[in-house]
Amino acid sequence: MEEATFLTRFARSVTVVHRRSTLRASQAMQNRAFADDKIAFAFAFAFAFDSEIAEIAEIKEADGKLAGVVLREVFTGTTRDLDVTGLFIAIGHDPRTELFTGQLDLDEQGYLAVDAPSTRTNIPGVFAAGDAVDHTYRQAITAASGCQAALDAERHLAALGDEHDLAAVPA
Repeated sequence: MEEATFLTRFARSVTVVHRRSTLRASQAMQNRAFADDKIAFAFAFAFAFDSEIAEIAEIKEADGKLAGVVLREVFTGTTRDLDVTGLFIAIGHDPRTELFTGQLDLDEQGYLAVDAPSTRTNIPGVFAAGDAVDHTYRQAITAASGCQAALDAERHLAALGDEHDLAAVPA
C-alpha cells in the first residue's frame, strides 16, 4: 500500500493487483490507499483480491512499450485484460532465503544474518546483500547493495593472497 500511495505522485491512476485474499499492510496504510481517488484495486470477487499478473502485453508495432497486463484469478484461473502503461512490482515481506536454510545463519524473520555493516555471513568468503538481508525497504532496488558485497569479497580474496584455489559460481 505504501508503494501504491507513493506512485500516485507520478501516475494518473494506480491499480493494485494482490494475489492473496487479504492485504498485509497496516490498517492505517490500507485506509489511506482505499481513500485515495487515484488508487483502484483489481478484485477477483466482491472485495477479495486473489489476482495475479499472468502475462505482460507489449505493443510490438509501437516502440515495444507496455500496453497492459493479463490478470489471472487465483482460484478460478479466469483471465482478463487490464490496460496499463506502467508496471511496478513490490516483492512483499518474506525473504526468499529457503535455499540457504541449514547452511547460512538466518535471523528470526528469515533474513540472512550478516556482520553489519559488512555483508559477511557466518561462512568465511560468503557475502550477502539485497532483499535477502534488507529488513527495511524490501524492494528489488536494494539488490544494488551487491556492490558492497563485491567490495567485501574483493577484500576477502586479497587477504587470502594467491595461495588458495578458488571457485567461481555464476549468478
